[in-house]
Amino acid sequence: MSFAEAARRALSIACLSFGLTGALLGCDGKASSAAGQGDPGVLRYQGSPGAVTAPELAEDLGFLAPLRLQFVSSTTSGPQSIQAVATNDTDFGGAFNGAVLKLVAAQAPIRAVVSLYGVDAETWNGFYVAEDSPIRSARDLIGKKVAMNTLGAHHEFVLKEYLSRAGLSAEQIAQVMLVVIPPVNGEQALRQHQTDVTVLGGIFRDRALERGGLRLLFSDHDLFGSFTAGSYVMRNDFIAQHPKAVSTFVAGVAKALDWSRTTPREQVIERFRSIIAKRHRNEDASLLKYWRGFGIEAKGGVIRRTDFQLWIDWMVRAGELQPRQIDLSRVYTNEFNSFARAG
Repeated sequence: MSFAEAARRALSIACLSFGLTGALLGCDGKASSAAGQGDPGVLRYQGSPGAVTAPELAEDLGFLAPLRLQFVSSTTSGPQSIQAVATNDTDFGGAFNGAVLKLVAAQAPIRAVVSLYGVDAETWNGFYVAEDSPIRSARDLIGKKVAMNTLGAHHEFVLKEYLSRAGLSAEQIAQVMLVVIPPVNGEQALRQHQTDVTVLGGIFRDRALERGGLRLLFSDHDLFGSFTAGSYVMRNDFIAQHPKAVSTFVAGVAKALDWSRTTPREQVIERFRSIIAKRHRNEDASLLKYWRGFGIEAKGGVIRRTDFQLWIDWMVRAGELQPRQIDLSRVYTNEFNSFARAG
């Protein structure tokens, strides 16, 4: 199954999984309760337990006023988050740029508007094995289980690039078994030998390394260096009908990203603790001490062509996209980001 076919199937499944809500709103991305007359005062979104996103930080800092955020539910993955946007159950969501491309290729009515997260020397994802594991190279992964948070997204792309660079054939790569395990359970699954490799990033990586007994096989930073990896998306109809709200959202997120980069880390973490405490969702904020940043290089979260072209080239090489199949003007826009207009 091609990436585009998989994305179409995922979008259909998402419509079904949202049940009555999806039926009422329609899965064509059109018309909804939030797309009424005038700019909406509330943006619906999904969050992550024990974590603070850039939009949540922006709201707390006053950068989104007069907009307010409405928490709908916790998200299980980036692809699920942006599917919720496409089916109009939320007004914005975020995912790995490769996942965004797959939904756009499947004709989902979404567009990226500002950067979500990235990879740099401090913020990266590592593929870890037990310290005494016999796995030392890409070829050792044939027939082994690799745990990651979701399929068809960042970790799968990175793993297949690693295997491909090592000279493995498509048939050999297909023998590497991918297992979906929530990030919070990845370390435990590895230590209990339920999987041979697990992906650990951010707060989960640093907590696991504190405990010892693990060895890094490779990381996404090893393969690609520093890069912006994901974006926030909105529906095309929402963007067209509510440009003022989109501008406010993008400007707020852009300011929050820069605030997090220029403010001392401990102050940022303390602000995160305050935000989590105020929202009363019965969350564990203990992992915040490991937070190191959003990993976005571009000032103000400006989206660069290379942020998506990297993954388009990858999918073309893998035979999942035809050259020039996707027009990048359909994928992202910096129209609402003042940092882009400033050069």
